[in-house]
Amino acid sequence: MRIGILGLGRIGAFHAETLSGLDAVESLVVSDPFADAAKAAAERFGAQVADSPEAVLAAGVDGVVVAAATDAHPGLITACVDAGVPVFCEKPVARTMAEGVEVLKAVAGRDVPVQIGYNRRFDTGFVAARAAVRSGELGTLHTVRSTTLDPAPPPAAYIAASGGIFRDCSVHDFDIIRWVTGREVTEVYAAGGNRGADFIKEAGDADTTGAILTLDDGTLAVVSNSRHNARGYDVRMEIHGFTDSIAVGLEDKLPLRSVEPGVTFPAGVPHDFFMDRFTDAYRAELLAFTEVVAGSRPSPCTIEDALEAGWIAEACTLSLHEHRPVTLEEVRQA
Repeated sequence: MRIGILGLGRIGAFHAETLSGLDAVESLVVSDPFADAAKAAAERFGAQVADSPEAVLAAGVDGVVVAAATDAHPGLITACVDAGVPVFCEKPVARTMAEGVEVLKAVAGRDVPVQIGYNRRFDTGFVAARAAVRSGELGTLHTVRSTTLDPAPPPAAYIAASGGIFRDCSVHDFDIIRWVTGREVTEVYAAGGNRGADFIKEAGDADTTGAILTLDDGTLAVVSNSRHNARGYDVRMEIHGFTDSIAVGLEDKLPLRSVEPGVTFPAGVPHDFFMDRFTDAYRAELLAFTEVVAGSRPSPCTIEDALEAGWIAEACTLSLHEHRPVTLEEVRQA
């Protein structure tokens, strides 16, 4: 098949490399506002360069991968759907929930699949965790803990435009909690602090946060996030039931140091970047998209899924600023 790529920054170039190595992909058509980025990708992967999204869609592509700036996501998703071309778009669907809801309305009832990029759904550990929960082998759940700790903050310009840590970082935890447990969040309580980079505080954001999510069956989920984790990139999940408990990410590249006498675990070189931690998951995610394009499977992460994680982020952001519990119903009606 022939796949278009819109946006060739860090993640777009990474996707181009991944797609070029998939057996199902015969050729790529790439486009980026910066001509040099498109030219470099074309030279590296033998791709055709198009000078606009419209030109990509007119180039006979079977599917399109959107890795452009967030502001462009709504227009590019709807343009692909209007053209009848299946589309994979990195999260978020849009910069605001209102815009995301409008995208959902625009594509509702259309027979063109849209897949949103939440790569943890394709990580082998999280896949196994979901299977364990769904099989009932853990018994009734009572506690879930989900952690995302970055080794260092992103640039100040990114922070200023990100919408806050819950919307651009924690949202991955929110999505994977829903996906693994199969439950919905009904209420949140969030707190945060600033112990590091001043530019994060100046942007009105927190650099370290914690949130307690109440799920619709009474399970409690605890989410921990930080922009500062000098030892590396730490993504983990614990799931505790009345019969058994399991963990994702408890392996030798875990960026945590044990101080127990005689304990050498973890013994590997810690993960230091999200592309390192989730290389295989990104490949599996795009492989799944080729199956979506081929019509052999439905979208594994829909716009509706992405918006549900977004509503949790909205509730946590409001809770952080107003120092109170917030229900999901409240933010949906705001």
